[in-house]
Amino acid sequence: MGCFLWFPPTVRLSALLAAEQLGLRVLVGEDQLDRQFERVFTATLRDPRRYLTGGELVLSGMEWWQTPEESEAFVAALADADVAALGAGTADQSSGPVPDHMVQACRRHQVPLIEVPVTVSFATISEQVVLWLAAERAERVPGAGRFLDRYRKLVAAVAEGGGVSTLLSAGAAELDAPCWVLGASGRVVAGAGPLSASVRGVLAERFLQADQLPKVVRVDDRPVTLLSATARASHRVVSWFLVVDGDHQDWDSVRRELAGELATLIGLERSRLDEQRRLDAVAASPVLRLAAGSTGDVTSQLPELDLAAGDPVCAVSASVQGGSPGLAAALLTELLAPFGRRATVAEVEGETFGVARISPSDGLGSSLVTDIRAAVSVLDVALGSARLAVGASRLVDAANLRSAVHEARHARKLAELSPGRTTVVAGDDVASHLLLLAAVPEDLRASFRSRVLGPVLEYDAAHRSELVRTLRVFLRNSGSWTQTAADLHVHVNTLRYRIGRVAELTGRDLSLFPDRVDLYLALDQD
Repeated sequence: MGCFLWFPPTVRLSALLAAEQLGLRVLVGEDQLDRQFERVFTATLRDPRRYLTGGELVLSGMEWWQTPEESEAFVAALADADVAALGAGTADQSSGPVPDHMVQACRRHQVPLIEVPVTVSFATISEQVVLWLAAERAERVPGAGRFLDRYRKLVAAVAEGGGVSTLLSAGAAELDAPCWVLGASGRVVAGAGPLSASVRGVLAERFLQADQLPKVVRVDDRPVTLLSATARASHRVVSWFLVVDGDHQDWDSVRRELAGELATLIGLERSRLDEQRRLDAVAASPVLRLAAGSTGDVTSQLPELDLAAGDPVCAVSASVQGGSPGLAAALLTELLAPFGRRATVAEVEGETFGVARISPSDGLGSSLVTDIRAAVSVLDVALGSARLAVGASRLVDAANLRSAVHEARHARKLAELSPGRTTVVAGDDVASHLLLLAAVPEDLRASFRSRVLGPVLEYDAAHRSELVRTLRVFLRNSGSWTQTAADLHVHVNTLRYRIGRVAELTGRDLSLFPDRVDLYLALDQD
């Protein structure tokens, strides 16, 4: 009795290099072009090994690998993960081609290195590979002729350039079933018709909690199938998913395969959007860095964000404690996605900021904070041990972008003080004297610090104690006795004594949120 062994379809590096329209060039590993890969992974982390299973074509921009040490660490991680090759993008490499230290690192670790020209996006490469793999898979599907005919119609929809909506409409027609694409927050990206907030919430929650996909969910006594719609490995909390009316277990093989390929093509559209957002972030970073600082003319730089001085804007800041690098930016991008290209997100000196231009006609401005809170409440179930804090400014003219960014930062820092896995604080939620503290003259801020923390500072100086450091760590850990004691390497009883002394010296009760805020803001003025 024999057995049938199914091998996943693969692409050889030589085939990729032979695609003249891509214009790829081998820099290292000309003798290794017979290597095969079945997945394309776009790396945005310095060490992406946790997302790699081996045999991937890894694509990465060179903006992160500026020194020989950075290149060595990155390539060593790829070699350890046994990837098929590295594709190095040069779109952000203003100095020219791939740096020599990256080339040498790939030679040392025997990782094939392919240069991606500035005119070719990672999404284009991913799309080409997906189409090849889909064609190979199609040959193995019973009824391959019917599948290929329908699949070509989906590919034609992609080629039209109409985006997710056009592709989804074509997919729904070929599947003969209503379809929707949702973000993990329950946001409708595209769809056959309106979905109530409660239904969207249920679908997102089931997607986030699913042990495996596809997943069948019953909504209003009807089955729907959920499929992941992402072209690269990413945290599910920032992924898209495809909803198809019906139970995939009742479908024939052609329909099941077609739904899977539709989800993959939607993932490619998402990759294109992500790449555009990444380029937008590169352009926005200098402006947001200027706004996050205390000096420099922000108004003259507003055109870089496609803003005029009188445009109404809202600034938002997010942080994730205990999450993977880049997760805060990805989450904030999802939260501001309803604004489309009118919202920009960028990381600035370890902080994540977003700016959304508000259009009075769409009504999004008046409900922005409410919508963010609703989305965050859905995402809560998938954050695990990570903690998400979000701060949003009040609506201001773009000419006052700096004050909005500072207000969002302070609101986020207040959110970080609150217990719970997710917290959203808006400018209107906070007493005005706290928000204005960031804008008052430095001598007044110093006076505030002295009034609030003066006795503690004097006590530390006289007794060589660490009350200020203890207080800072205690507030950073949202008042967690166990975590703070562990971070300080002291017994919990010692910690309780120190916090008790702080309370006595300052006259503040650290179990009360307003008193914690005063102490935190005073600490923040040094």
